[in-house]
Amino acid sequence: MRVVKSAEERKNEILDVAEQLFASKGFDQTSTNDIINEIGIARGTLYHHFKSKEDILDAVIDRITGTLMRQAGAIAADRRIPLLDRLTGSIMALNVDSRLGEEVMIQVHKPQNALLHQKMQEGMIRGIVPILSGLIEEGCREGIFHTPYPEEAAEMVMIYSNVAFDELEDRSPEERMRKIQAFIFHTERITGAEEGALQEAILRIFSK
Repeated sequence: MRVVKSAEERKNEILDVAEQLFASKGFDQTSTNDIINEIGIARGTLYHHFKSKEDILDAVIDRITGTLMRQAGAIAADRRIPLLDRLTGSIMALNVDSRLGEEVMIQVHKPQNALLHQKMQEGMIRGIVPILSGLIEEGCREGIFHTPYPEEAAEMVMIYSNVAFDELEDRSPEERMRKIQAFIFHTERITGAEEGALQEAILRIFSK
C-alpha cells in the first residue's frame, strides 16, 4: 500500500537520502535518479519539492547551517561555562567536520558554485552575529570587553575571519601563524579587550 506523507515529511526524506548519497558517492557522482530510486518515489514528486540537484544541495546547506547555529547558540547560552570558553565553543561549533560536511564544502568551494559559497557564508554570518554580539555585550558588563558597538564588532570579526582564513591550510606555517596573530591583535582592538586577553581562547580555535 502506498504511504502518503506530508509535504514536510517528504521533503525531509529527500534531503536525508540526498545527504547520505552525497556523503557516500559524492555530489557529482549522485544523480537525481539515485535519490528517486533510493526513496522509491516518482520523479514528479522530487521535482515538486526541488527544481534540481543543485537546489537539493542548497537545501542541505541551509539545514546544516541551521544545525550549526543551534549548536553554537546552546553553547553561548550555557552560563555554567566561562564567557571566553563559550565564545570559543560557539565559534568552534561552526566547524563542518562530518563526511557529508566535507563533501558539501568541496562543492561550495568550486568556482562554478561561487554564489552558493557566498550564500553559505552570508547565512553563517547572519546566524552567528547575534550569538557573538550577545556574548560581547555580556563581556562588556563583566569588564572583559569595552565597545559601544557589540553587534558591529561581532560582524566585523566574522567577516574578517571568513576572508582571512578561508584558505588558511594552503599557507606555510609561518604565514598561517602571522595571520592568526594578526587576527588576535585586531579582534582584541575591535572588542576593546586588553592585549593578550584573547590569545589563549582564539589559539584554541585554530588548534582544532
